[in-house]
Amino acid sequence: MSEHNQELFLGEDPIIGFESWLKEATEANCAEPTAMTLSTASLKGVPSARTVLFKGIRNGAFKFFTNYDSPKSYDLIANPVAALVFLWTSPNFQRQIRVFGKVEKLTEAESFEYFKSRARGSQIGAWSSPQSQKVTSRAELESFLSHTEKKYHDQVVPLPPFWGGFALTPQSIEFWEGRQYRIHERFIFKKIAKNWSKSRLAP
Repeated sequence: MSEHNQELFLGEDPIIGFESWLKEATEANCAEPTAMTLSTASLKGVPSARTVLFKGIRNGAFKFFTNYDSPKSYDLIANPVAALVFLWTSPNFQRQIRVFGKVEKLTEAESFEYFKSRARGSQIGAWSSPQSQKVTSRAELESFLSHTEKKYHDQVVPLPPFWGGFALTPQSIEFWEGRQYRIHERFIFKKIAKNWSKSRLAP
């Protein structure tokens, strides 16, 4: 936890602030700095949360990729709003960023561009796992993997039609930094038209 009493400096653009904090978390060797909690809700308001990997900024939106036949994708397609949480801890700081906004699917071309950059094993894995569906055993999963490896032996692995990306366009981004005596630093940015407003919040 940060022990100094200096005020947390953030500029007027929370996207730049996020990128700066992510860079610092990476340089501080925080575990899985691109890991983020993705929270969704069904049309009936039933919440669900899981950890996914952040895959960059696209026109100010946060990108991630997944199986479109997964429960999270069903939630996002039916109710296209979501929240993200990044949590970074190191001996020098404790930081958290919360993001809320609207979600849309990436285009097939955008998804394919990222899919091409993945390791071949990850490409094979995307085809091999019926994500979140019941399977009888580990052996069944390994059988799926073996079948896919044979199918695409010495071939370019194509983009699965059931796999791709989403982009979350933020409506609010909140920055939190741990301080002594639980008097933490906390700021929220809210999007108003095309501009961001910044406010300090009590911890």
